[in-house]
Amino acid sequence: MPIRFEPAPLPIDTVLPRLIETLRGGSAAVLVAPPGAGKTTRAPLALLDEPWLDNKKIILLEPRRLAARGAAERMAGTLGESVGDTVGLRVRLGSKISARTRIEVVTEGVFSRMILDDPELSGVGAVLFDEFHERSLDSDLGLALALDAQAGLREDLRILVMSATLDGARVAALLGDAPVVESEGRAHPVETRHLDRDANARIEDSMAEAILRALRADAGSVLAFLPGQAEIRRVAERLEGRVGPDAEIAPLYGALTQAEQDRAVRPATDGRRKVVLATSIAESSLTIEGVRIVVDSGLSRVPVYEPGNGLTRLVTARASRASVDQRRGRAGRTEPGICWRLWAEAATGALEPFARSEILAADLSGLLLDCAAWGVGDPRTLRFLDAPPPAALAEARALLTRLGGLDADGRITPTGAALRALPLPPRLARMVVTAAGVGAARRASELAAVLVERGLGGDSADLAERLERFARERVGRAGDMRRLAEGWARQAERAVIAPDIPGLTAEMLSEPGALLALAYPDRIARSRGRDGAFVMVNGRAGRLDPASALARETFITVADLAGSAASGRILGAAAIGSVAIETLAGAAITSTTDVVFDTASSQLRARAVRRLGAVTLGERPLPVSDDEETAKILARGLAGLGLDRLPWSPAQTQWRARVRFLREAEGGEWPDLSDEALAGSTETWLAPAIVGRTGLGTVTADDLGRALDGLLPWSLRARLEAEAPTHLDVPTGSRIPIDYEAGPEPVLAVRVQELFGLDRHPSLGGGRVPVVLHLLSPAHRPIQITRDLPGFWRGSWASVRSDMRGRYPRHPWPEDPLSEAPTRRAKPRGT
Repeated sequence: MPIRFEPAPLPIDTVLPRLIETLRGGSAAVLVAPPGAGKTTRAPLALLDEPWLDNKKIILLEPRRLAARGAAERMAGTLGESVGDTVGLRVRLGSKISARTRIEVVTEGVFSRMILDDPELSGVGAVLFDEFHERSLDSDLGLALALDAQAGLREDLRILVMSATLDGARVAALLGDAPVVESEGRAHPVETRHLDRDANARIEDSMAEAILRALRADAGSVLAFLPGQAEIRRVAERLEGRVGPDAEIAPLYGALTQAEQDRAVRPATDGRRKVVLATSIAESSLTIEGVRIVVDSGLSRVPVYEPGNGLTRLVTARASRASVDQRRGRAGRTEPGICWRLWAEAATGALEPFARSEILAADLSGLLLDCAAWGVGDPRTLRFLDAPPPAALAEARALLTRLGGLDADGRITPTGAALRALPLPPRLARMVVTAAGVGAARRASELAAVLVERGLGGDSADLAERLERFARERVGRAGDMRRLAEGWARQAERAVIAPDIPGLTAEMLSEPGALLALAYPDRIARSRGRDGAFVMVNGRAGRLDPASALARETFITVADLAGSAASGRILGAAAIGSVAIETLAGAAITSTTDVVFDTASSQLRARAVRRLGAVTLGERPLPVSDDEETAKILARGLAGLGLDRLPWSPAQTQWRARVRFLREAEGGEWPDLSDEALAGSTETWLAPAIVGRTGLGTVTADDLGRALDGLLPWSLRARLEAEAPTHLDVPTGSRIPIDYEAGPEPVLAVRVQELFGLDRHPSLGGGRVPVVLHLLSPAHRPIQITRDLPGFWRGSWASVRSDMRGRYPRHPWPEDPLSEAPTRRAKPRGT
């Protein structure tokens, strides 16, 4: 027997007459009312008997199934009926509609399909968009299509946009300057308390302590807002055994079963209190009996689409002011409440006013396909509150063209119509339709069900495991999704779209990884051989738990990924065999010959490589070819080792030093032959001389000599010999080698006796640069360094002579070296 709820007075009641009057005189309106004012359940019932409705239905859109179910049950209870009588429910799972239904509560995605299938909305008199501030892609599209239908097909259609926190003026302008009806009253007052949490502390630790503090401070049940399922699980672990015997912990998020969600929403038993740990699913259109305390982390999990690799990843971000106001309002739905916020009061003003519209950061392929089915090639011609970004539209158009859903002119194709007929994202729809062509629609549909219904089959990253668990589950949500998947399979089989992949078989598609590759060919991935790391065809990296059996597979196909763009955590994937990859990838596989320099062995290695994007499918060694390109690779590799590793002869080393000396002495006419300069240009000077060489060990000094020959123009070679000779002739006739490498100036090390009689200092560079003389004793030990030999004879020689003549008495140490004949010999014995 249905329980009739007495319609206790609510703040919205005072503005309902104005709302009724507004819609009697116009086709659109905006209703803004605070959380708990009662707009969700009161407004549809107030409009039910309006003459303009003419026995047509009211469609009420809710952002989530939980909110839709709660709104339907509450309105039905107000009428003393069951859901499915006057008030019906149409969601992906568990629809209840009858011939008596006048108000249909639907999720936003369901409405988009309803209007696309029936643009006139036959039998519908009004469409109410509840909690529009959440700005989901489906709500934006649904409103754009409803406005287009109203303008061209249904002038009598009423459109009402409702929200607790909304930029009412902007929405009113979109609706053609529609009137804004605003309710100022709140159900009950809510006291706000701030806790400035430690930025270095983990959010689950801070939230657990805040919840315990709130439980100690006030009576009543607690609704705590956390960004995601993982944080909910960790907070529940920290609270276990600490909340007291009179309190129960109840998680609340989308992947739970209906029974588990109902347990969180229904009132606590007498004498007990409840701690509901929820995601943003509990922000709006939901009353949780007994809750008068809200603890808000201030965080949300939001999807961010990356057009470059076609992936949507979830990121944790600060919630908007609109969202935190919605959350705060949950505390005052049934009685005065308290809201604890885990941030400083001043930080509230810095929050974004409203959540960013999903249309600005989402994969738009589904929206674009829906618009093409509507007959609109460019979605920007429709009335969106925020226009779809051109870059995201271009990426979506490219994807749909690859999937065969759009033709070159952007019109929907028969394949596109088959994809749109399935209530799935285009990639998954393409997977199911293609699989249907070889008799594997059922398997593909079940995989699609596991992917779109979070938590189905468990939470293992291995989708094969989740499929097996899903197959064994027979009750509740799993049974509903299985029946839904069967319907998708039948729909795809009726489409009769022949697969365009030669060699594709149903047996091959028995592998979940092969099925996924039909939807995500760009996410086939190969193991990097360590720590569960993989690289995908699109170049993005991902990581599995190394303990997972899936981490030991060579190839997988990734369906779900979270984390940074550089390296994400793989949440859902399945193994795929090499034969399936060869069949499915087809012409996208390339074969190349790669030649690389192996630093460890200092050798060239050649291999034949087959690649699929950034993934290497296989390789085999090849002989290294004798050509200029290979020589360039070797030259670059040798430069990386360091040019000092090359087998330079002493003469070559000196030759480079002589050129360097003249470059420093005279300027840029002389080439730069430093290691740095040569290392940056090995392809031009070294490579031509080492064609046919395969590694460092095969390069010879003769090769280097040929390479160096081309570096000095003929016009400079004679000057090199004249201005920077290899040797210097001294008065004894000895030819002494010049050291150009000892420093910035050339050095001549010579015994002092060989310079007797020399009255000028030796110089190079056309006489401009003096040679640094290292004067040696007869034992070839240095006794003096000078850049002025005549000055040395006149000055320091006397001191050197005095010191040396006793040590080397058989060698001449004249008082006047300028008048002494140079010699290489000692004095005869006895003289």
